[in-house]
Amino acid sequence: MHAGSVNGFTEPAHVRKACLVLPTHRECSATIAAMAAEAAHATAHFDVEVVFLILDSTGETTRAGHAAAVRALPPARNVTVLHLDEEAQRRFLTEVVAGAGHPEPDLIAGLMLPAGVSYGACTNRAFLIAAALGCDSVHRRDSDIEFQRHQGAPLYPIHHELTALGRPAAEVAADVSRVDLDPADLGKPVVTAGASYVGELSVDIEEIRQLDKQAYYDIVSLWAAEGTTEQEKRDLVAESFAGADSEVFEQDDSLLCLVDPMRVDMGNISYHRVHEEIPLPPMTETIGSDYFLIHLVPDSRLPGVLHNRHVINRHTPDRKTDAAFHPYHLRLAKFFLSMLYLHVIYERMGDEGERLLDADHRVRADRVAAIVRESVDLDRAPNVRRLDELDRAYRRLGGRYAVFAERLAPRREELLDAAARDMAEFATLIDAWRSLVAAAKAAGPAALTGRSR
Repeated sequence: MHAGSVNGFTEPAHVRKACLVLPTHRECSATIAAMAAEAAHATAHFDVEVVFLILDSTGETTRAGHAAAVRALPPARNVTVLHLDEEAQRRFLTEVVAGAGHPEPDLIAGLMLPAGVSYGACTNRAFLIAAALGCDSVHRRDSDIEFQRHQGAPLYPIHHELTALGRPAAEVAADVSRVDLDPADLGKPVVTAGASYVGELSVDIEEIRQLDKQAYYDIVSLWAAEGTTEQEKRDLVAESFAGADSEVFEQDDSLLCLVDPMRVDMGNISYHRVHEEIPLPPMTETIGSDYFLIHLVPDSRLPGVLHNRHVINRHTPDRKTDAAFHPYHLRLAKFFLSMLYLHVIYERMGDEGERLLDADHRVRADRVAAIVRESVDLDRAPNVRRLDELDRAYRRLGGRYAVFAERLAPRREELLDAAARDMAEFATLIDAWRSLVAAAKAAGPAALTGRSR
């Protein structure tokens, strides 16, 4: 039974609570304003309460500017803004980890709020905060995105997301443009809805492509799985980090399906329930460390909706500085090393398929943890070759790329060890995850502070 239709979308009748998340380590006052408008759009068109959660890892001055941007937001019915710095997040996590009763609380706390940059850990904190707030779904955006506009109006992804999430796929089939789903999967809930981006490459390596196309190919092809053919590598490089490329929005289009991980981006994604069952890898200084659920959902044959309200990706000036160059390319190098393990994990999860789910279509965390843990002992030889290829390509590029290669060379063993350790720690966090979610729910909203608008 539905409450009616808005702009062709059928709305569910029950009241829900959604968490719209903005993790940031850079200045993004404009994004705060844009996302607050998305939250207001959601409550105006759906019977929903929205918590707009800003997880702020910036310095004091930038954070103060963000706080001012929050205070300047116009009021909106049923929207709450929660702006948390890392100290507030740490206090919340301390209570949750203690409540979870894990035998190694310091280890778990370190995986949830590590010293280094971790895209996965930051989103994991959002998952636990959403659980504490009683939210049914999490909707993630990035600090360096803008919303496309069509006929003067912004294209908010949350409209597609709230239309689909949490409902049986058989019901959602009536509210999407197309269906490409096995009838056996129609009784399962829709647990994800997402799209991609247009604009600049998601990984800031266009300069490499302009400098030396062969070096660009040699570097980007390093994320291919072992055994990939040369033609498959060329196809992968052509598609990598381009999102929806130059696709022009003409009208809403949505597909109920097992969502292809290459068609969505973590800056334009939402989840129902599955984020309370499996966390993201908490690895530090690694690009792409937050994409695990994008693979797990279709691998376990859980339905999702792929839509075309792509966001605009833009590279902010902070990424172009010499100070940011070396940390950024270290994260790229660690991404390539992580793929040795993740490709095998994804393949194993795909082989398991629906066996990863219990009778209620919930992910069996023990099976996922076992697959991740088994990967730790993989032969590291492919990663040694990856580091060799990276070294050659960066030295060929010259300039600051060659300087980066010099800095990377003495850290080879450290990085090889870290890539394997990342998987072991991820398995540990999977084991602990449901107890952490339960502790977050027990802690409730009282463990956090915020204000309504």
